[in-house]
Amino acid sequence: MSSSSENSGFVPILDDQLFEHAERLRDKVVVITGAASGIGKETALRFASYGAKVVIGDINLADAQKTVNDITATKGQAVAMKCNVAAWEDSVALFELAIEKYGSVDVVIPNAGVGEPESFLRVTLGKDRKPQKPNLPTVQVNLVGVLYAVYLAQHYLLINRTDKESLKAIVLLGSMSSWAAFPPAPTYTATKHAVLGLMRSLDPILAVQNIRIACITPFFADTNILPIIVKAALIGVPLTPVPRIAGAIVYAASHPDQTTSGCGYVLPDNGPVYKVPREEFKAGVYKIMDDRANSLLQGVKGVVYVARFARDTARVFAKPAILTAGVVGAALLYRNGHNLNLRRFINL
Repeated sequence: MSSSSENSGFVPILDDQLFEHAERLRDKVVVITGAASGIGKETALRFASYGAKVVIGDINLADAQKTVNDITATKGQAVAMKCNVAAWEDSVALFELAIEKYGSVDVVIPNAGVGEPESFLRVTLGKDRKPQKPNLPTVQVNLVGVLYAVYLAQHYLLINRTDKESLKAIVLLGSMSSWAAFPPAPTYTATKHAVLGLMRSLDPILAVQNIRIACITPFFADTNILPIIVKAALIGVPLTPVPRIAGAIVYAASHPDQTTSGCGYVLPDNGPVYKVPREEFKAGVYKIMDDRANSLLQGVKGVVYVARFARDTARVFAKPAILTAGVVGAALLYRNGHNLNLRRFINL
């Protein structure tokens, strides 16, 4: 990252520092959603490797159980249940499972998330030629699901707590869209802005009960949440390593210094994690993120172009082979024209 980031108060955290307090997680109970794959799975495995007991909620129970099997195969402790995070009853049941199985909850990680499958940018008209109500699954999963988890955490983190100094933490998953706009995905951007704001709002309140809260905001990572069309546009761009994101979550949850609570943890590319202290949440840090994002937005325009190209091709030709070739071709053509802008974004 650039020297301007260092001068702004960003604190770099190297990979070998991410787990320096991880031993504090031994025998702690971790409730995590979306751990059937990707960042959630890597995070669950990391916590379990340090002796944490992991409770997984995921709508994909089969793959969530595979994560449990990976943990128990190394003598770890874990359990999973099917959970739609946007359903209140499922969310309550997940926390109840943790209490029933292990007697307490110590760390809450509402990791489950989706991209933006809805077409918010295209207004659909009904037979009466009036706009139809939009379907907003991204808001339901990425925001309502997170709000449910954090709301419940305020109750379950206190059950059977005997020592106010014991480790209690909530770690939220934002993204670079927590800081900067991502035009092709306005509802996704809205939810990730909201998650960061939620963390900032709750920090001074939770601090009274010695409960840590943080927000991890990575750049694009190679997970299932990233659509193929975006991956095509980002070919040649270093993505954020999933293990490093999991490490940042471990660091944010396990650090003993309460003053490091309320921080944002930025993973801007394939470089180190940067901690953004509370006092840096002001115009300066948003300016840095905006400057950094401006170059990327040139590539984002290409993503929009490719999406529209694919849609129009499907309508005109309605042939899968032609559609696939068109999407890939358009993505490659646009990438060649704007890859330099993308590289400047990640290599200030």
